[in-house]
Amino acid sequence: MSLPIERLYELFLECSSVSTDTRKITPDCLFIALKGPNYNANRFAAEALERGARYALVDEESYANQQDIFLVGQGLEALQKLAQFHRKNLQIPIIGITGSNGKTTTKELIYQVLSTRYRTFATHGNLNNHIGVPLSILSIGDEIELAVIEMGANHVGEIAALCNICRPTHGLITNIGHAHIEGFGGFEGVIRGKSELYHYLIENQGIAFINSEDKILSNMARRFQKPVFYPSQHDFLHIVNEGADPYLKFRGERNLEVTTQLIGAYNFHNVAAALCIGKFFKVPMALAEQAVADYQPVNNRSQVLTSGTNTIILDAYNANPSSMGAALDNLLSMKSKHRAVILGDMMELGDESMDAHREMVEKTRAIDLVLLCGSQMGKAKKHNPQALHFEDKEGLINYLSEHPLDNATILVKASRGMEMEKVVPYI
Repeated sequence: MSLPIERLYELFLECSSVSTDTRKITPDCLFIALKGPNYNANRFAAEALERGARYALVDEESYANQQDIFLVGQGLEALQKLAQFHRKNLQIPIIGITGSNGKTTTKELIYQVLSTRYRTFATHGNLNNHIGVPLSILSIGDEIELAVIEMGANHVGEIAALCNICRPTHGLITNIGHAHIEGFGGFEGVIRGKSELYHYLIENQGIAFINSEDKILSNMARRFQKPVFYPSQHDFLHIVNEGADPYLKFRGERNLEVTTQLIGAYNFHNVAAALCIGKFFKVPMALAEQAVADYQPVNNRSQVLTSGTNTIILDAYNANPSSMGAALDNLLSMKSKHRAVILGDMMELGDESMDAHREMVEKTRAIDLVLLCGSQMGKAKKHNPQALHFEDKEGLINYLSEHPLDNATILVKASRGMEMEKVVPYI
């Protein structure tokens, strides 16, 4: 017989944290066994206890064979219901973030800004799916005053499900672009999927922060009684983009120019969102602007690296037509004697893949050296005859080893599955 949620919550409160991975067991944590097509973590429940977990939850009776291992109906459902129950006991604002591009950077900027005044929690890394969001919620302790939860999706209905777990009181959609087209069944599906956050806020009297310069989002704003707009004149927050070469500069409400450590004008709206939310929660603008200026991107997201005489813009965490197009536009706008680009395949684009890769390759015609990697980029190569194509990373690495670049500004951009950051040591 599986445990009721109230009893599950009592067990959770006795534990230091929650883990679904026996490789990441911490002392006195609660281990929840999950199952997938190719794995069954029920088998590792006893091992989790041996490694230091206080309790383990399993959903197969044969594994509930010792003290401190408890049977639940279904592991993932138990994780999600536990997070829902915990959320109800958290009397704090939660800001939900979704969007096609810039979610993680915006989340980190908001966290930096809010942390200047509040004890703030933010999603770690990219734990933004049906497993990551409940784990994030269960990581919020009693000391936290504000939380920022990132939500990702590649199918209609996923954001709605995540909202029901984290129950955001405030929300932000960074943008709606051509990402995960295949899973959403087309661009209209992306719009429906991402706007599920807005639907939740409307139904629960929540507050939306909306980019007034985004046509899709500003059109949706009519659904709200009191949307909070940024960054145009007469909006709740007004700041001005002062350009990016390579680092973004903006003029804020104190009429001072602020230089960030973020590459590219495409980060302007991410910065504006963070400052808008900071202002809404009464963070002094001087503190908010300094927090934004101090933020340094990590994890292959618009990182600026130096290799000999070369400057590398490493933006290989992920890619879709919207983000890759913006990154190429930024490279073309930069003052540099020699520009180069290394582009890998963009994934999960479905029927739009061929057109999207063609459009990106056409954009590279004005760039001095273009190196393409992957099968999709190979099919699009004919749209820039000067480009060089490599079927895989190994061929690209061999080329870079034999033809070292010099005094170049180099953009490296691709979807996560391409692992293009691995070519950087050879530049």
